[in-house]
Amino acid sequence: MKALLIPVGHDLHALDMRWVREVVAAPLITEVPTAPSAVLGVFNLRGDIVPLFDTAALLGLGTATSGTFAAVVESTTGLAGLVATGIPESVELGESMGATETEGIIAAYTIGTRIATLLDVNALLTPARIGGWVS
Repeated sequence: MKALLIPVGHDLHALDMRWVREVVAAPLITEVPTAPSAVLGVFNLRGDIVPLFDTAALLGLGTATSGTFAAVVESTTGLAGLVATGIPESVELGESMGATETEGIIAAYTIGTRIATLLDVNALLTPARIGGWVS
């Protein structure tokens, strides 16, 4: 399966390419004062207003507010940006190391000497998880 590998702090996560629309470098973010803490703000993507989410916060791993890239995904709730703290890269995922029971994570994969978890975009961006805030 083709996937987009996004670094979030010291962790690596993968997004199924079928969900990925594009990667945006250094999006110009406008803060939204009443948004939940997982929402870093919104940015304009050729006329579409896209919420930018703190990927680490969605996964319960603290915060990654210093991200310089946004992986724009198409979820059931609409377009959303997931912050990446390093340059995302396209990879081919091989065989899974096994499913996980962690909500929002489908499975773990080895990519060379690295390990990445495959994210379930729709599970990460449910209204309950993002504080009822949708684009």
